[in-house]
Amino acid sequence: MECRVPAGSASPGGAATSGPRPTDREGLLQQSREFLDFFWDIAKPEQETRLEATEKLLGYLRARPQGPERTYALKRLITGLGVGRETARPCYSLALAQLLQSFEDIPLCSVLQQIQEKHDLQKVKKAMMRPALFANLFGVLALFQSGRLVKDSEALMKSIKLLQSLAQHHNHLQEQPQKALVDILSEVPEATLQVILPKVLKADLNSVLGSPEHLELFLLAQQKVPEKLKELTGPVNLFSDENIPRLVNVLKTAAASVKKERKLPAVALDLLRLSLREGKFPRFWKEVVEQGLLKKQFWPASYLCFRLLGAALPLLSEEQLPLVMQGDLIRHFGEHMVTAKLPNQFKFAPEMNEYVAAFLEGCRDDPERQLAVVVAFTRITNQGLPVLPTFWRVVRSLSPRALKGYVAWLQTTFLRPDLDSLVDFSTSNQKKAQDTSLHGPERAVFRLRKWVILRLVSIVDALHAEKEDDLIEEVARFCFFHSFFETKKPTSQIPETEQRFSFALESRTREVVSSAFFSLLQTISTQFRQVPAQTPDGQPWTHRLVQFADLLLNHGRNVTPLTPFTTQQRQAWDRMLQTLKELEACSAETKAKASAFQHLLFLVGIYLFKSPAESCELLADIQTCIQKSLGEKPRRTRSKAATPQEPPWVEVLVEILLALLAQPSHLMRQVARTVFSHVCVHLTPRALQLILDVLNPEKSPDEDNVVVTDDSEKQSESGEDKSSDSEDDRPSASEDDSDDEDSNEEDRDGDVDQGFREQLMAVLQAGKALGAVDGEDDDDEELGDEAMMALDQNLASLFAEQKLRIQARKDEKNKLRKEKVLRRDFQIRVLDLIEVLVTKQPENPLVLELLEPLLDVIRRSMRTSSSKQEQDLLHKTARIFTHHLCRSRHYCHDVGRGVGALYAQVERLVQQAGRQADASLSLYYFNAALYLLRVLKGNSAAAATCKPQKKEKAGPKPRGPEVSGGLDLSLVTPIFSSALTSFLTKRNSPLTVPMFLSLFSRHPVLCKSLLPIVIQHVTGQARPRHQAQACVLLQKALPTRELRLCFEDPEWEQLVSQILVKVTENLRTLGEAQSKSEQQQELSSLGLLNTLLRTVHQENLTVDLTGVLGVLQSQQQRLQPGGRSAGCSRLCDLYWQAMKALGVQRPKSEKKEAREVPRVTQSPLSTKRKKKGFLPETKKRKKRKSEGAVPAEEAKPMASGSDQPPSTGKKKRKKRKAQGPTQTNGTPATKRPAPDATSPSAPAKTPKLQEKKQRPSQVNGARPVSPAVPTGRKQPQKDLPEKGVSGKLPQSALPRKKARLSLASRSPSLLQSGAKRKKASLKKARKP
Repeated sequence: MECRVPAGSASPGGAATSGPRPTDREGLLQQSREFLDFFWDIAKPEQETRLEATEKLLGYLRARPQGPERTYALKRLITGLGVGRETARPCYSLALAQLLQSFEDIPLCSVLQQIQEKHDLQKVKKAMMRPALFANLFGVLALFQSGRLVKDSEALMKSIKLLQSLAQHHNHLQEQPQKALVDILSEVPEATLQVILPKVLKADLNSVLGSPEHLELFLLAQQKVPEKLKELTGPVNLFSDENIPRLVNVLKTAAASVKKERKLPAVALDLLRLSLREGKFPRFWKEVVEQGLLKKQFWPASYLCFRLLGAALPLLSEEQLPLVMQGDLIRHFGEHMVTAKLPNQFKFAPEMNEYVAAFLEGCRDDPERQLAVVVAFTRITNQGLPVLPTFWRVVRSLSPRALKGYVAWLQTTFLRPDLDSLVDFSTSNQKKAQDTSLHGPERAVFRLRKWVILRLVSIVDALHAEKEDDLIEEVARFCFFHSFFETKKPTSQIPETEQRFSFALESRTREVVSSAFFSLLQTISTQFRQVPAQTPDGQPWTHRLVQFADLLLNHGRNVTPLTPFTTQQRQAWDRMLQTLKELEACSAETKAKASAFQHLLFLVGIYLFKSPAESCELLADIQTCIQKSLGEKPRRTRSKAATPQEPPWVEVLVEILLALLAQPSHLMRQVARTVFSHVCVHLTPRALQLILDVLNPEKSPDEDNVVVTDDSEKQSESGEDKSSDSEDDRPSASEDDSDDEDSNEEDRDGDVDQGFREQLMAVLQAGKALGAVDGEDDDDEELGDEAMMALDQNLASLFAEQKLRIQARKDEKNKLRKEKVLRRDFQIRVLDLIEVLVTKQPENPLVLELLEPLLDVIRRSMRTSSSKQEQDLLHKTARIFTHHLCRSRHYCHDVGRGVGALYAQVERLVQQAGRQADASLSLYYFNAALYLLRVLKGNSAAAATCKPQKKEKAGPKPRGPEVSGGLDLSLVTPIFSSALTSFLTKRNSPLTVPMFLSLFSRHPVLCKSLLPIVIQHVTGQARPRHQAQACVLLQKALPTRELRLCFEDPEWEQLVSQILVKVTENLRTLGEAQSKSEQQQELSSLGLLNTLLRTVHQENLTVDLTGVLGVLQSQQQRLQPGGRSAGCSRLCDLYWQAMKALGVQRPKSEKKEAREVPRVTQSPLSTKRKKKGFLPETKKRKKRKSEGAVPAEEAKPMASGSDQPPSTGKKKRKKRKAQGPTQTNGTPATKRPAPDATSPSAPAKTPKLQEKKQRPSQVNGARPVSPAVPTGRKQPQKDLPEKGVSGKLPQSALPRKKARLSLASRSPSLLQSGAKRKKASLKKARKP
């Protein structure tokens, strides 16, 4: 760009003085198109694009500070201020401000003058008045945003004068000029403001209170230059009785002006600060805010009051806070939080949370003010229930001292609620439907206590990461004590006994506290994975609670449990404490297991207070299991897992864990998972069967007839019903609604059964209502009033009974549906144990017994996966089966005597895979069979590689995977042979090609046994689709190295020849496909042929290719452009790929003729209409000319040029690759036979040597191959032995030089490099 400036400076620079303006613009256009594009990008709506364009423009102008571009940019930006697009004006204004800020030598007065001249309000037309007004406004704003306006007094006065003139056009600009004036004056120095103030502010108080902008200017002057303002207007009291209504109207107008921006107007905040400075805040708050704005019943005014409340919090003292937090405004705020529940309603709560969080962060050193504000917001209640959520994030900003005080206040409120101190309210709907008998103080106390206890738990949840241990323990003890104990006599040893209630604690309140306590227990134990969450002294939190519970039990004089312990339950508690002491004294080896059992005992011991009878039995069983578990060493051998000497404690513990999983507690779920990870080493088949029975539909009845018969399942489900009604009903609400709709439709049709009809007919006949049917017309008159009344009563009773039957039927359906939901949820939880077993013990033989049960769950869930719960069960089961089981790196290496059963299981799985209706389900069964094959192979291979390797160290290593490892091919091959035969013969088979490819890649020896079946179905009587699948299987399997190592060289050649014969037979009908399956069969056959040819050439196999070439050449006419259908280009490409491998190049004449024919037959009319996307003839490359058009004079220098020394272009000569005249246009070339090829003494060249001496030339459109590609492909072929090829191929190899010479003499343009072609074209263009 720098070199173009002097050349083009005459036109742009002279445009301002003498030259015409169009020349100036054209000169700039010639200089830089990029420079002009900046102005287009500045006006785009994307902010990033605008900012980037502005930065680039400034950088461009800084590089040319004295060039004409700056003058043009200034004019262009000033012009852009008045464009018609409203979104573009601020963009140009910002760019102009940045320009003036970067170049301070530009005078602001001249810029302002240019703006007024360009957008002259006196000369502009009426239609362009609005853009001109905004152009002047944005121009002044650009001067102000540059930061230079307040420093230039002359420009400042002119700008203020312009803004005052713009303020007269209120219809277009409204209050924008006055707002801009206030913003400018807020930045000027005090001395300047004293000079300007008399010119911009009127002394009349009516004008000051006429608009928010005038009032804001008055408040600004009172803040910065109060003395000058007093001289101008005299003493003014804005908070006088006559001025307060006018202040209210001004604030209402300001609230309406920021309705869309949703922010606090500056004038309101300035009034608040003025009232605080003058000591008139109570009057301002009461009369202006609460009795003025709040009474307007105008939501923007209410939101202004809310924002004013949030902004006032940091400015108020502790004595002033009650005035704000206990009035009508805070009550109105609570009503808004309760009523604003709809999604499309504006909710102010998030904005208020930001105000409170900012206040708490700003005064962390003043805990009294923090506590006062948080308590004041907590006291806003709706009939006793605080409007704030129980989990309030701003509590995290409290200082430790304020937090401790807040917890103490919450506990005091729970014990002795002070309803009079609450800011309580009722909504309008609540007042209409209010019943004094239902809305007494007891209801308000219950709602308040419920919220308080949940707030305490949420505080602990937020503080758990901050390790506030004393506070956590205090809240946990408080919740535990009031959940299960009551005070008989206070004692100083137990502080909780000294807490007195002003209202008696109801049973429903204790249930809420109990539920909250277990939620708290989940919170403090959430880090329990390997080691429970511990206190600073190293003890688990649950251990502290157990110690506290024991302390309470030992003080029977002072406290008593709500459910007193029996002698047996107290003995179970004492034995639990003794077992805990024994677990603490365990050795380091069993420390992890002891820790898991310890946590289990803690939780079950605490549950002893909630359900003593059930927990007492569990405690006894757990203690027995713990003693046997710690006294037994884990076994490394799994083959003896079914012996009768196995201890039964594992089965008992599994039953205990299943009972714990039946409870709707996430904490119990974690504990059961952790304990099972330590005891799964000792798992027995019977214990595993207990887990699988939960997933087995025979033990847990199907969804059609859900009847719970197992006592333990009844007990677990009843426990779930009692404690998790809310949890289970919420996710199934939508399902219930949809099911109810379906059931209603069914009831309409099916409820009127035959019995009900007979009863109805009997009632009608008894009332003689069928007289008209029998033809007796006088029967209606015989029915009197009493008979009619009796008939009505009978009908009413009959229909009432029918209604009761319908309702009972609905209740039964709902009950069955709930039982189904509970059962599915229980199954999802039980899958945790299976996941632990698969991940922790993947080498356990019991893992093999999980395959079919998991597959049954997947099959059943895929069939009935309508609900979300069924989908969750399906996804979790599929994830465990696929990722943790089948794809695991570790598997069982010692199946013992169960090898025969595994082979039978493989056969069963493969047969089931072939019988499925869906391929996705069949894939699971097939993968299970592959997993069992992996297990069988690994077991025998491990046993076979121990002893023979020591004896045969000196012997030769096997050539490849010729041995079948641990697989018995005589048993496995028939299984997969039948499956493969079914896949290649059955019309709709669920098996797929990727399944068998996975089998072939993992077990190549098995693939060798199955190849004859695949080859058999390549041709013959098989369907075209099955033939295509067989070709694809061979095409993907043959190139694998593992399969090649399974064959000896003669066997491999025979196999390739056999497949080649089959493919050749398929290709005899090439191009005759009518259906889609036949087309796919042709494509697959050609793909397989290319794979075979590639294998033959790479491995130098002695294979007769003459027959294939003859068949392909005979089908060439069918694949011509006129002889094949559109869309078969892929078939043609594969065909010529095969012909190229056989030495026949693809002809070029077809494309050339198709391109040249329109040139001959084109009419003058058609030349005017060009198709879009086609290059004109003048733009086409000259190298596409035919070979015959090249003169012989150009061929001779190129031919001789190939023998030039290397210094004249070594790299270019390396890129030229030529091939001997093998075949041209699809026919064998017989010209210029090589003398060494025809002489009998010349040795027969292998394809490897032929590839070295011969390269595919660019004949008929084929491009020369890069020299790096063949060399890279030859490297792996050096290890294979060289074999001769039968001389039946219709081509001969030529030496490199002769091939290059012969080709160069015929087509020199193909060997020219890019640089030489460019020079030649330039020389031709220069010749006249």
